[in-house]
Amino acid sequence: MPELPEVEVCRRGLLPEVAGRTIQGAVVRIPRLRREVPAGLADILRGRRIAAILRRGKYLLFDCRGEEGEEGGGWLILHLGMSGNLRFVFPAVPAGRHDHFDLILPHTVLRLSDPRRFGVVTWQPGEDPMAHPLLAGLGVEPLSPEFTADWLYAATRRRQAPIKNVLMDARTVVGIGNIYASESLFRAGISPLRPASRVGRERCGRLVQAVRETLADAIAAGGSSIRDYVHSDGSAGWFQIGCAVYDRAGQSCQRCGTLVRQVRQAGRSTYYCPGCQR
Repeated sequence: MPELPEVEVCRRGLLPEVAGRTIQGAVVRIPRLRREVPAGLADILRGRRIAAILRRGKYLLFDCRGEEGEEGGGWLILHLGMSGNLRFVFPAVPAGRHDHFDLILPHTVLRLSDPRRFGVVTWQPGEDPMAHPLLAGLGVEPLSPEFTADWLYAATRRRQAPIKNVLMDARTVVGIGNIYASESLFRAGISPLRPASRVGRERCGRLVQAVRETLADAIAAGGSSIRDYVHSDGSAGWFQIGCAVYDRAGQSCQRCGTLVRQVRQAGRSTYYCPGCQR
């Protein structure tokens, strides 16, 4: 699914195209995705101006201000789910089978396509989007100043689950998906099988740095285009092309020559080098 890098790339691509634009309307073609789309959302959005787009974990937060002279802002909250994407289309382009939501802007339409219907389209009134229940319980942002070696060390002392599982727990750290957890642990030289409580302070420091570098590199590469994900302009990300361990089971490690292994953790494939990662 689109993870933090893909969502951040999406946010950066959308922002210059929509900031300052007034919403002309919206089309909701399905009443429910992962959760119900608020009734009357099209009427709520019409006439509002998009002031900014923020990101929280894998959620996009559109800051929608009221019409000039009116009070009462709010936030359009979108999540791309397992296979969703946002793209700009001309107003005359007919919707396809999986096109469930349109945000109508001057001269263009921002269209959400979500084949598996695991995305979210919802609304949070007021000034604080973090008050929404979907956002209130999320963990620390891995690119924020709060994500430090000391924080990670303290957060993992009583966690017996494998460190990779903890990295992918959105209640602890947000947005680190399967690819980026595997690659970060390889860069840090830490086995994904190691219990989180047995990752010492020094290793926590290496892991924090590796996570930051991996996510930054992924954002610079436009994210990873696995299966359905594409950018709002239709182009693809290419981080997955240069992965050191992800999806390389049975191939030689580029660092030490040991064969990369694949195991299952929490229902997901994990890739690691037993020679480099302890």
